[in-house]
Amino acid sequence: MTPPRTRTRTDGPPARAVSESERLLFGGPMRYDFGWARHEFAGTKVTFWTVARQMPHFLRLAGRMAWATDRTALVTLVTAELLRGVAAAVALIATNQALGRLLTPGEVTTVLHAALPAIATVGAVYALSAVLAAGSERASGRLEPAVFRQATVDFLEIVSRSELAAIEDPEFLAEVDSARWGAASLQRIIGQATAVLTAGFALVSAAGVLSVLHPALLPMLLLITAPRGWGAVRTARRRYLSTQAMLQHNRASGLLADMLIRPWSAAEVRVHACGPFLLAHYEQMARAAEREQVRLAGAKARTDLLASALAGLATTGAFAVLGWLVDSGSMPLAVAGTAVVAIRTGSASIGGLVSQVNSLYEESLFVADLDRLRRDGHRHSIPVGGTPLPKHPEEISVEDVSFTYPGRDAPALDKVSLTIRRGEVIALVGENGSGKSTLAHLLCGVYRPDQGRIRWDGVDTAGADRVQLFAGIALLAQNFQRWAFTLRANLLLGRPEVPAGQATLEAAADYAELDPVLAELDRGWDTLLAKGFEGGVGISGGQWQRVALARLRHRVTTPGPDGRLPHLVVVDEPTSAMDAKAEIQAFEKIRGLTELGVSIVLITHRLAATARADRIYVLHHGRLTEQGTHAELMARPTDYREAYRLQAAQYGIGPHLPHQATATPDHEETR
Repeated sequence: MTPPRTRTRTDGPPARAVSESERLLFGGPMRYDFGWARHEFAGTKVTFWTVARQMPHFLRLAGRMAWATDRTALVTLVTAELLRGVAAAVALIATNQALGRLLTPGEVTTVLHAALPAIATVGAVYALSAVLAAGSERASGRLEPAVFRQATVDFLEIVSRSELAAIEDPEFLAEVDSARWGAASLQRIIGQATAVLTAGFALVSAAGVLSVLHPALLPMLLLITAPRGWGAVRTARRRYLSTQAMLQHNRASGLLADMLIRPWSAAEVRVHACGPFLLAHYEQMARAAEREQVRLAGAKARTDLLASALAGLATTGAFAVLGWLVDSGSMPLAVAGTAVVAIRTGSASIGGLVSQVNSLYEESLFVADLDRLRRDGHRHSIPVGGTPLPKHPEEISVEDVSFTYPGRDAPALDKVSLTIRRGEVIALVGENGSGKSTLAHLLCGVYRPDQGRIRWDGVDTAGADRVQLFAGIALLAQNFQRWAFTLRANLLLGRPEVPAGQATLEAAADYAELDPVLAELDRGWDTLLAKGFEGGVGISGGQWQRVALARLRHRVTTPGPDGRLPHLVVVDEPTSAMDAKAEIQAFEKIRGLTELGVSIVLITHRLAATARADRIYVLHHGRLTEQGTHAELMARPTDYREAYRLQAAQYGIGPHLPHQATATPDHEETR
């Protein structure tokens, strides 16, 4: 049975047709599962009046964050907008006085002389309003980037100081992802709030003056502006709902376009001739988006026509009432003229006010998330201070350590105990998922044990100074960071808090045999290792591992600000992208670090590299199942011995693998 072509949401925009391209390529509408996506349909759940009622709260929130960033600019901005509103009211009053003088019977010279002060006041007020607008714009231009900068710095500082366990927690990641958009939203909200204040003050000024001039004028303003306000609300809401309804569709279209132009898919697009297929589906989806834009334009035209017609009828009625009031002597002609100016001012303000309030609401949701992270983010921060740790511990002991990842039932490590002595090479081996990398992260201090203890010469690291703990560790992870910086910066990031001279960097490069890599780089140390940027180049995986090895050496040999040197080096699959010769050399260099007095924890699937380790620990499903030297483990039936023999057989230096049959002569196969 063909699936239905529409979908229904109770928490979002109206249902729309789902194209066959979306069904085939994405299995339906593409909805991101990121933190910021939770606010995407917020604007469809509330009315304009609900949003308007919440505006004071949002404005206070933005004002509080702006106040903390640049008080002078904020005060200037608000004061300028308030004075502009007052100026608008003064201008209307002066206009009324000028019209009153000009419409008084008498000699032209006398009339003009009498009206001159009011006319001069109108001109001066408009000039002052222009100056205030310029001051407001300048204050806003100063405040917006300052707020964005401070909000972004605060956000990045909070996240960068958070525990790794928090960064890997989906719930916290959702908060972080949504708050990340809050910085840009906060910058936009300053401009939107300014526009709301401008339109709001202008509307209030016009309404206030009309109420003073004559009790009947305020209802007339509402009568004329109501159709335009209704039209603005209806058009803005229709556009917003359309944007949300087409959101997944547009995301999918953008992804298709990326697939056609990005280098990561270019080879297969060409070899498999995927281009015409992807382009055809992109065109189909683009036509659907085009039809939606045409529909919106037609709907807006109809709404604008109806709103204009209603406003025209209301204006005709208002002018008829004004004429009747003037004719009956109930309203002076000058007041009627002023009323026309005030009504036009108020009518012009209503459309902008509605549009800005709608946008302000959605942006404020992200700002609220950012504010929440700023207030509560410390709960996930790495503690500051703690028990001092020895600079050069003779022994690191892991005692009955267990650790379970959030959201999982089975422990990644279950009561693991081992000892690492100074100057030793310890190998951790086991199948994927056995807990090797988890144990490495616990040793590095980025995870904390759920049970058990890790001690440095008897000092429990659970309550230790984490700055000192990190200073005593050097890490070369399997997924080490390939910084999109220059080669020089990639090495400096091994010890970024300490200035390093060229000689220090060259010593690290010599250690990792980086000279062949440097010889291929036109700009040498200052070459940007980021293909896709001007002047940037790409290097191979094996070359990147040499860069990482040099960075490791730089960290191990460069003291920190407190004079500490790493005493524990953790390397996780350090040679996976190297050729056989480079791999052997890299393992020898890593083992050579023990001459500096450091201990090495080596994690690798290349068991040939473990043969010279001082001790080997075998993990299986989070438990420590075997331990000993290479000779001890090979002398008895162990999983390690079986794995070692299987790898040896792959290279033709041992028995055949179980699935490999021994070759037999052809005449034997025919018997």
